[in-house]
Amino acid sequence: MSLFDQQYMQMSVRDVYRSRFSDYARYIILSRAIPDVRDGLKPVQRRVLYSMYKEKNTSDRPYRKSAKTVGDVMGNYHPHGDSSIYETMVNLVQPHKMREPLIDGHGHWGTVDGDSAAAMRYTEARLMEISTEMVRDIEKDTVDFIPNYDNTTKEPTVLPARFPNLLVNGVTGISIGFATEIPTHNLREVIDGTIAILNRPDISLDELMTYIPGPDLPLGAIIQGKAEIKKAYRTGSGRIVIRSKTHLEKGKQGRQLIVVDEIPYSVKKKALVQQIDEEIIEKNVDGLLEVRDETDREGLRIVLEIRKDADVDGILNYLYKKTDLQIPYSFNMLVISDTHPRQMGLKEILESYIAHQKEVVTRRTRHDHDKAEKRLHIVEGIMKAISILREVIDTIMDSQGREDARENLIRKYQFTYEQAEAILDIRLHQLTKLDIKKYEKEFSELEKKLKEYAGILSSEKKLNLVIEKELKEIRDKYGSERRTVIEDEIETIEVDISVTVPAEEVLVTLSDEMYIKRVSTRSFTSSGGTLETAGMKEGDRIRDFIRINTIHSLLLFTNDGMYFQLPVHEIPDVRWKDIGTALVNIVSLGKEQKIICVIPVENFSKDVFIHFVTAQGMVKKTALVDYSTNQRKRGITAVKLKKGDSLVSVFLATDADQLLLITKEAMCIHFALKEVGGMGRNTAGVKAIRLADDDEVVASVVTHEEDERVLGVVTKEGIGKRIYISDFMLQARGGKGLLVLKRRKTNPHEILFAAIDDAFPQALGLTSAAREVGLDLSPLEITEQGGIGRSIVDLEKGETIEKVLMVPTVSLTEEENGEM
Repeated sequence: MSLFDQQYMQMSVRDVYRSRFSDYARYIILSRAIPDVRDGLKPVQRRVLYSMYKEKNTSDRPYRKSAKTVGDVMGNYHPHGDSSIYETMVNLVQPHKMREPLIDGHGHWGTVDGDSAAAMRYTEARLMEISTEMVRDIEKDTVDFIPNYDNTTKEPTVLPARFPNLLVNGVTGISIGFATEIPTHNLREVIDGTIAILNRPDISLDELMTYIPGPDLPLGAIIQGKAEIKKAYRTGSGRIVIRSKTHLEKGKQGRQLIVVDEIPYSVKKKALVQQIDEEIIEKNVDGLLEVRDETDREGLRIVLEIRKDADVDGILNYLYKKTDLQIPYSFNMLVISDTHPRQMGLKEILESYIAHQKEVVTRRTRHDHDKAEKRLHIVEGIMKAISILREVIDTIMDSQGREDARENLIRKYQFTYEQAEAILDIRLHQLTKLDIKKYEKEFSELEKKLKEYAGILSSEKKLNLVIEKELKEIRDKYGSERRTVIEDEIETIEVDISVTVPAEEVLVTLSDEMYIKRVSTRSFTSSGGTLETAGMKEGDRIRDFIRINTIHSLLLFTNDGMYFQLPVHEIPDVRWKDIGTALVNIVSLGKEQKIICVIPVENFSKDVFIHFVTAQGMVKKTALVDYSTNQRKRGITAVKLKKGDSLVSVFLATDADQLLLITKEAMCIHFALKEVGGMGRNTAGVKAIRLADDDEVVASVVTHEEDERVLGVVTKEGIGKRIYISDFMLQARGGKGLLVLKRRKTNPHEILFAAIDDAFPQALGLTSAAREVGLDLSPLEITEQGGIGRSIVDLEKGETIEKVLMVPTVSLTEEENGEM
């Protein structure tokens, strides 16, 4: 056919790519990355082991250069480059990756630190003794062979694998659209589980897990999550946690030592030590002083030196969360079964393995039976020949050659071709009485073996007994104790902030214009220890001055009923003379939102309650623990407000306390807080006072039984009044309340501010003319409830007080006073 006679098929580029990619993906999945369920090996692993066995590079022979093995594998079976073959050999050698290594390496084959193996020209290798169990009986037609890539030899499609290697040594593989992740298991346990299924095919997964409780990793460590293991064993997919195994020792100078004895599977020790060292350098862990790698020939040992008063459990929890001292591990038991990728559970995998073993033992038995039958036929002929030896010898001597002798023996004495050939091969010294008895004994043994082989081939029960017997021999010869501890539950790690943040008493200030800063007491005292020396923007002033610890938090409540939880250590640390940071750079404070209250919190207790009062006369009580959150930036609802309502005050109190609410129109209600029941965070509360149409709550004061303190109020018109709290009788929640002061009929007074009168020396009034005026109530006499007030401020005509500013009280400890 000429070039012009060829036929062309039209295909779209999309279809061509789809077809070619599909073929390529199938090749990668089946021939490169995913293991066969029967022997647990990827093709390159199978080729390496078979090539080493065929070249007699076995455990009873000297080591051989790895480069020679790589060359044999690449030249005969795996033409994909030497690097992939040698990398496979390295993985099969390394005891920190394989539960039962299949290759015995001599030289530098890499370490648990992640160091690479030496080049193949420097290392030597041979098969481990247990590897002989992977290829045992392969010459007895136990598995199928196919031509190699250039049709010069043959290679096995699967190895006999006389133990369940897939589970024992596990596998990791990534293919196109698929991945497999099967952890290693204990050889004894897996074989016991296999025998259990062999004898009881209907065994439940729970019963099977009494034999195989979970993975057994090369480096030991601790596995958490029995329920997830069971899920993985049922479905082929599950997620567990692998945690390092540690113990405590006493160090020098009273220090504590955390010693890491075993680390998680696949974690590189050197990288782990570096991770911990970085946490120390960054000062992320308070109390963790040093990490040392003291690993030697005796075993792995990483030492963490801890300050003697440090929280060991807290430090460990932090490292579990932030480093590879603990890692998640996801099962994905994907294997090749009947030339298709399938995700299998534990029982399915072992059932597939048992089916493979039944085929292997059946084929081996059939091979041995045929061989024994042929030998019996030969021995029977030899024994017959010996019984007529002189006639046989005369017949051979009278013949013209070997072929003629063979034909004469067949014709005269009815020997078969094979028998005649065997008789001609007998040497004269083999015709002694001793050898005659040997043939008789061999005949008897062959008959016995044939009967045994026939029994195995005809009886499922006998076949199972053979498999069980051979599995037990392997278990007893190569089995070892479990290394990995399995714990039922996956522990939830909660990192105590005191571990990550050094506990330190600091000062936090918030200004009117919403600038916040954290200052050390040293910086404060060295700058004069007064509010006047604080750095701030022009026209701004400090409204909150809080002494608090860095490991505590602030709750910031806004006028629209939202709140932010702000850990103190997240507030930027500056000098006292710096202006600080705009709060909007730390939390997402809206343009219309204003912080109306800041509450410091040491711990979020369920026994402590936080109370809210709104302008429309609602009151709410909620457990403080409900306001603990990991949400830092975005505001969260603190109290559900009705349309047009706003938050007036927030405070901590108990059921033994009482509450005064003062309204703009000079009404006041006094009731016991035990009348307010606890409720959820995102609720509106209950009615505290019944308000007139235009009235609203402007202030609240927490009181107690037999309270002898004095309440002070100030109106917009500069009128002040002092009244005993006891003058306001206790009422039921939800009433109208009592009159605080007598109001004018025209231009009635509007109460702007109310507090215990001890607070008024720190109060300033900001007027409509932008003046600051003092609000000292001390010159006023204490008058009765409902009486008139007196002017305390000289205001210009039309001028009113628009806002009351509270100057924070600054108190220093004796030590801080000494520093000044």
